[in-house]
Amino acid sequence: MTETTPTLPRQDEAQALAGLRGALAAAIDEPPDRSSAYESAHEQIAGRLRNLILNGVLQHGERLPTEATLAAEFGVSRATAREAVRMLSAQQLVVATKGARGGTYVTRPSLDFATRLLQANVSLLADMDDITLEEILEARRLLEVPAARLAALRRTQVDLERLGGSIPDDARERTGLERFEVNAGFHTSLMAASGNVLLEVAALPVFTVLQTSLARTGLDARFSRRIDCDHREITDAIARADVDGSGEAMEAHLDYLAPHYRRVWRLARDGGPHG
Repeated sequence: MTETTPTLPRQDEAQALAGLRGALAAAIDEPPDRSSAYESAHEQIAGRLRNLILNGVLQHGERLPTEATLAAEFGVSRATAREAVRMLSAQQLVVATKGARGGTYVTRPSLDFATRLLQANVSLLADMDDITLEEILEARRLLEVPAARLAALRRTQVDLERLGGSIPDDARERTGLERFEVNAGFHTSLMAASGNVLLEVAALPVFTVLQTSLARTGLDARFSRRIDCDHREITDAIARADVDGSGEAMEAHLDYLAPHYRRVWRLARDGGPHG
């Protein structure tokens, strides 16, 4: 998944305001939802503009009016309008351009952004113990085993080259961070080979949360070699277009990793090996 800079049409302020006045009026007049009583003014405005974007009323490439115009339309201060636009920008729903004809334009969140956002939330839930390790392991199995099977059906030559290139051909011992990068490269390539974007977005955050905990510990060379061996078996099955074999190889890989994750997770919750 790659980030792209949107190519946006230019509109002057009069055009932007003319096209949005009706939509803004509808947003202003719509009844607040139950949560709005707990939101600040800029959060409410951002929420209503967000709905217009997600519902397609405000199209990709449309220019938002200036802060002053938004403030006047919603009956708030320019500072409040500015904060609302900043919220939308943080969610990658609008992008600001500079220059004589610059402005703020409606855009679309990238898949990379959606993945990072999901990862942050999964990490937060795990850190707060709102989800258990067993739930994370179960979710990973439900995502990655079908992904391996799909990859066997859909992989291209480029996919196979990426999978093979992500597996080290040397046996040297690696640091936790190096091991994380190697594993991330393989699993990212595998999810891409599945040809299912939603699986890719959902699986990578789950994988990353688990691997981050593993990367903080010492990983011996034997453990690393076993992971590389598993990755080769999965790749070989995918290359043979062996659907069942690919799924079984991934299951065996996850079965091997599960006790290691449980040990690391327990140590982290207990305050480390000396806690």
